[in-house]
Amino acid sequence: MRGIRIRTLLTAAVAVGIAAGPVAFPAAAAGPAPAATAHSTHSTHSTQVSDPAGPVLAKVIAGLPSKDATAALVRVGGTEGVWRGSAGVHDLESGRPADPDARFRAGSVTKVFTAAVVLQLASEGRIDLDRPARAYLPDLIPASYGTVTVRQLLNHTHGIPAAQTPGDTVEEWYENRMEIRDPRAMVRSATSQPREFAPGTEQHYLNIGYTIAALIVERVTGDSYEHQLKTRVLHPLGLRNTYSPGTSPLIKGPHNHGYQTMRLEDGTERLRDVTVWSPTDGWAAGDLISTTADLERFTRALFAGRVVRGPLLEEMFTLPKVADHTSGEPAAFSAGLSMKVLGGREVWGKTGGRWGYNTAIASTRDGARTLVYSVNSTDAKGQDMNRVAMGLMLATFGAPSS
Repeated sequence: MRGIRIRTLLTAAVAVGIAAGPVAFPAAAAGPAPAATAHSTHSTHSTQVSDPAGPVLAKVIAGLPSKDATAALVRVGGTEGVWRGSAGVHDLESGRPADPDARFRAGSVTKVFTAAVVLQLASEGRIDLDRPARAYLPDLIPASYGTVTVRQLLNHTHGIPAAQTPGDTVEEWYENRMEIRDPRAMVRSATSQPREFAPGTEQHYLNIGYTIAALIVERVTGDSYEHQLKTRVLHPLGLRNTYSPGTSPLIKGPHNHGYQTMRLEDGTERLRDVTVWSPTDGWAAGDLISTTADLERFTRALFAGRVVRGPLLEEMFTLPKVADHTSGEPAAFSAGLSMKVLGGREVWGKTGGRWGYNTAIASTRDGARTLVYSVNSTDAKGQDMNRVAMGLMLATFGAPSS
């Protein structure tokens, strides 16, 4: 059995610094953010239309790059129709067409994979969803969080606040982008703070629950989270272009560049290339790199019950009966997924955002209609959903029901 990966911060930081070097600022990105028609001759739309929403989907991604996004890769599938599309540029410097098969940072879509691993272990009797996390990690989870259960980690009702990280603005985070963060240190930072609410009484969507869940996976298996993910999900499904990057800030293989609007040193607000960025602050909550084809295959298998089998699959389609900690609205997150009523029916899935990249998987419960996209958003972690991403969701499933 493979040993758990040793995470030594100092040596890892040195290794990344040597391997990656400084991040170059593309010449094209040094100018103003591109207008909606910029580089339009370099955009590509490679589509296979057998879906009634095809023309609308094509219109949504037409004209990229724009002020909202530099590229988009889209796959719609299921029994209701099939559509494939891509638009925009590989990078602003060359203006080459976006690669439709490119890899990208999947962000919080990673949580769906992590939840699947935990639920598989629960089906084997190796993890008890109702058992306190502290029972598995007594050396890490303090008594003040002693009643938080594994299920509460997965459905964001644990009440543990986010880990404290340096920086308050995207520009400050960019300066610290190569920092290597240890998951245990993040858990200690989070659990050293007062709880946000009593466990099980509210829901607050955060990464920290999934960081703890992955550490439990390592504790009960005596193996690394990454290897468990690979052997349980990635390899069985043939997801050859999906991987955990570890401490590397690079995207291996073909990929389109990601950009973020920032205030630069001269006081102007422009785009900066953010493709190279350490993924360790996300880890099991947000570090996966994938492709639209792999994520579509994963989505089909998950909703068909071929990833998590039997009654435990229902954990992913069960919303806790509590209110959201911030808005007071009913909870919208289950174990790994979230739910929104669109076009009069329930659509389950997960969105994700890493700097330069917005990603989503979505499907009706019966799998009749699926959507996977990667949008190279210029404000991937903004408060509002990216316009291109929103347009794709509404074109595929319809407007939200009142």
